Parts: sequence; C-alpha cells; structure tokens
Amino acid sequence: MSSCDAAVAWASADGEEVAQGEISRLRRLYGQLAAKPLLGAIIGREFRGRVTVVSSFGAESAVILALIAEIDAATPVIFLDTGWHFPETIAYRDRLAGLLGLTNLRSVTPAASDLRREDRSNRLHASDPDRCCHIRKVLPLERALAGYDAWITGRKRYHGGERSHLEVIEEVDGRIKINPLAGWTQAQIAAEFRARGLPVHPLIAQGYPSIGCAPCTSQAATNDGIRSGRWIDSEKTECGIHRAKWARAEVNAEQESVANG
Repeated sequence: MSSCDAAVAWASADGEEVAQGEISRLRRLYGQLAAKPLLGAIIGREFRGRVTVVSSFGAESAVILALIAEIDAATPVIFLDTGWHFPETIAYRDRLAGLLGLTNLRSVTPAASDLRREDRSNRLHASDPDRCCHIRKVLPLERALAGYDAWITGRKRYHGGERSHLEVIEEVDGRIKINPLAGWTQAQIAAEFRARGLPVHPLIAQGYPSIGCAPCTSQAATNDGIRSGRWIDSEKTECGIHRAKWARAEVNAEQESVANG
C-alpha cells in the first residue's frame, strides 16, 4: 500500500480506527529501523505534511528534537504550555529551538473557557491532578493534533511503568504514534547528549530527573527511577496524553471492578 492509498484508508475510517493491516505494514517496513532512518521515512515519505512531534522540552527531549531537526527543521513541534511549567523549562525550550533551528514550534495553551469553568482558583492540580492534566494537556493536545495522521514522541521503555510495553509504531485513537527511541537506554541518551554537545535542562543539576509541571514535579530524594519525582506520594504516573489502548483497558477494568464491589 502506498502512502496515497494509506491516506484513502484513513479517510474511509473517519479517523476512528486505523486498519490493523496498515499498522502491520508500517511495522514490517520500518519497525526494525534505527531512530533516524525511521524518522526520515515517517516525516519525509509516509506522512509528509501530516505528522507532528509532541515534546515537553524536558530532561531528555533534546535528542529526539536534534534528530528531527536534521531531517526537517520545519517539522511542527507541539509544546503543551500548561501555564505551570518551570521558568527554566520555558527558557530551555526557546534556547533549544534556536540552537537546533526548529522553525515550526507551536506552543499550545489550555482553553480559557475550560480554565474558567474548572480551575478558576488555579488549585485544581492539588485537589484533582488527573482533571488538571485533562484540561491543561489532554484536551489542548486533541485540538492541536487535528489535521495530523501521525505524531512522534521521545518516550522510552526504560522509564518503566506503562512505558515498559512501548511499541516503536502503534495506533492510538485513530492516529499512528511513532516512538523512535523506545528501545534506547539511559546510557545511549547520555552518550548522544555528549556526542552532539546538546545543552542539558538546567533543572537536572538541581536533582530533577524528570521534569513536568512545577506543582507536580519534585526533586528525587532517592534513585527510584527516571520518573521518580513526578506526582510524588501519588499513584499517578502519567498525565494522560500517552495512555496506550492496553493501559486504558487495564484502568477501565480496575474501575469496573471497584464499581462492582
């Protein structure tokens, strides 16, 4: 199936479900490729003009962004500006975009109507962090992804939790999702930073191994994993924008079990 045929298949599915045959085709052709050739095929051939990158400009984001910049610096890069990022993250975003020559950075903010309705006091993160993530990340991303058939992330399996099962090429909510660094190790990421002379997020030196919104990100007191400082003292491990189908199914099953006693 050509990329043109694939586009027709997408249209006929009304954006609800990508045919399993298409996922199988992409995995067969590109699933074993190294990160950069995979990105080249996805950005330059399969989804040309129909793919975007979603980046938090966090602790490890520079690697995937550097690879993408070498392929096509005009690739759209979506940054979810929740209004709660550390000032250091905003400065790092601007510095990295300039250094890499990224020309299509799109900072996406929550809808003002959602904030007025649900978080007028700016304290929702303390009482209901899942809902806070929903209105500040999930809904803005859904709007930002309109018009794209595929998106790219920098997630990796070694981050653990739900990410341990990460596929390089997957389908989520009717779009192809590409995770080129899924199989990379922490040592590989560090080596790539050194080899490319990439700047490190300034909060790393202050003890933040993973960096998200300021109210829900803490310095890691112990070496409990790369994401140990996120939503500390909580069972929450993901903001919601990266919930794979299998993970959502598990959550729904748990909720149904609780509801049924």
